[in-house]
Amino acid sequence: MNAADVAPDAQQARFPHELMYAAAQQYYMEDATQGDIAKRLGVSRATVSRLLTEARKQGIVEIKVHRPATLAEGPLADEVAQALGLERVYLVPKVSGPALGPWLAPGVARALAAVGLESGDVVLVSSGSTVYECAREGLGRFPGVTIAPAVGGQEEPQPWFQTNETTRILAERVGGVPAYLYAPALPGPELFYSLQHEPSVRRVMDLWAHAKCAIVGVGSPPLMRQMVPSLMPRDADSLREAVGDVCMRVYDRDGAPITYPGGERLVAAKLEELRRIPAVIAVAVGAEKVLSIVAGARGGYFKQLVTDTPTAEGLVAAARQL
Repeated sequence: MNAADVAPDAQQARFPHELMYAAAQQYYMEDATQGDIAKRLGVSRATVSRLLTEARKQGIVEIKVHRPATLAEGPLADEVAQALGLERVYLVPKVSGPALGPWLAPGVARALAAVGLESGDVVLVSSGSTVYECAREGLGRFPGVTIAPAVGGQEEPQPWFQTNETTRILAERVGGVPAYLYAPALPGPELFYSLQHEPSVRRVMDLWAHAKCAIVGVGSPPLMRQMVPSLMPRDADSLREAVGDVCMRVYDRDGAPITYPGGERLVAAKLEELRRIPAVIAVAVGAEKVLSIVAGARGGYFKQLVTDTPTAEGLVAAARQL
């Protein structure tokens, strides 16, 4: 058996620098495939992969990712910010494919980096697939920051409706401390009253008033969605005027809050609380969300936005017409 093909734990200590350098030189400088390198060095393909990994860990290989100038925030981002009255807009290229996270996460990472988070600061997260997918990507490291849900969990089985799951994932990725909210988004009257006095729930709800940052999705008009959250009654007349929501709090085209039956029991940060948070970063993309974003910005529920260039162009056009 080749010495380079021993057990992984032992091999990392035994890899000669010359072997790691040879693999890295051929892979990164000569564009050789891992299969070709394995044949040349007389090792398995799996060993080549481990050689390259260890070469990076030991500094034999340094990888730098330079952000292209074409992705820099420029005139379009400034135009959107001015049209919507936002502090800053972070643009990413056109989002394509079913997974939003890999496309939008770089913009969220830039927005978070600009907040100036320190250990002990509180970051809230809303429910929704966009925030959930971004949380699964690399958003930077913020050790000691508290990550907390801004909305209770929902009956739907999808993981992005369970804000504790988004909280757990994001805290793990950034090196933060999770604070879980063990409460449904829309409890019954008796349970809602009890939750107001439950210490573990109250502790998280109190964080809403002290948050330095929040990452929120922007929902499209509730009655136009393929999947309407069960807590929103489809037959409520008031929801016909709703154009979007943030943290499950719905609003009309002017950004004014809209109520619906049972909504007074919603376990979620209130819109006026969102206005008081220093940095609320909205993450939203798609033509169907243009009006939702415009109205949410009008309501002052977020001051920063992460979106892609086609959506940004739609926002500018919509702002001119409204």
